[in-house]
Amino acid sequence: MSGLRKYKKMENALFARVSARVTATFASFRASLSRFKAAGRQKLTIMLIPHTEKRIINLQLSFFALGGMLVAAGIVFLAFVFSAARFSDTANKLQSRSSDLASTQADLDAVRDQTSQLVTAAKRFESALSGTLGRIGTSPSGPNSPEQSGDLASFFESTESSAGSVREIGELQRVTDYLEKSVDPLKELGTLLQNQSSVLTEIPNIWPVKGGSHISMYYGQNENPFTGQWYIHKGVDISTYRSGDPVVSTADGRVIGIGYDASLGNFIILQHSHGFFTRYGHLMAFRVSKGQKVKQGQVIGLLGNTGLTTGPHLHYEVHLGTGVIDPLKFLNIRAVAKATE
Repeated sequence: MSGLRKYKKMENALFARVSARVTATFASFRASLSRFKAAGRQKLTIMLIPHTEKRIINLQLSFFALGGMLVAAGIVFLAFVFSAARFSDTANKLQSRSSDLASTQADLDAVRDQTSQLVTAAKRFESALSGTLGRIGTSPSGPNSPEQSGDLASFFESTESSAGSVREIGELQRVTDYLEKSVDPLKELGTLLQNQSSVLTEIPNIWPVKGGSHISMYYGQNENPFTGQWYIHKGVDISTYRSGDPVVSTADGRVIGIGYDASLGNFIILQHSHGFFTRYGHLMAFRVSKGQKVKQGQVIGLLGNTGLTTGPHLHYEVHLGTGVIDPLKFLNIRAVAKATE
């Protein structure tokens, strides 16, 4: 029991000391607060003395008011600094946008230049295509064709495609539309050229001897070099003054005859399309066999001096059905065809 009472006394004494300290601290805080309030309420007099004889102006401010003014000035200053930073950032962004705009403008100018060049090239293309198609009896079709528009300049005339749109867009749309409408005529032209090329390979129309050569005797009435009498020469003699030069097929065909004749010497006969036959005489050697298919320009033999000749040369004949034709009429076809392309 005595121990419990002793513990209680110690507890009460400790509580009393803590309470005393808290009370002293609170009292000290209240005293400091009172002194702060008293100091803050003290007046500060600011005198404005003019250089003239006007009345002196006295401004009385408490330290609290002065502190409030300083805090307000600090807030205003910080706001100004923040606004200045924002303004600088905005100015930098505007400068960047201005640079981007200048670069975009430069790119747009380049696009306009390229568009102008494209339109010019399209005009040249249209003119060349119209001329080519006109020569083969066809022409571009469609609502924008030059025949319906009346004038190429009006066909490519640049107008605004819509309010506020770039003029070059309309030009590109016109060029695109015209090029799309040119596809079918170009396909037709390609088909025609392909057919023409096929026909040219089926008709004997290329020079039968490779390398430099000349005609030593033409088709028709000539003097026989052995008898001195006039006779009808049924082909052309092509000479190179040497044996062994390649002799080629003048058209696609098939070998239907290979043999030897006392007058023609070694000879080859080819059958071609459309009723054509060709014969090659005085050959030194053969490079094909009977029944073999040959292509135009393929070597079929070597120029020689066999049979009845006055020197190395090729005797070349062209037959159509049962008749004999001057080979030079067909040897000129390829040159004429190239000249009209």
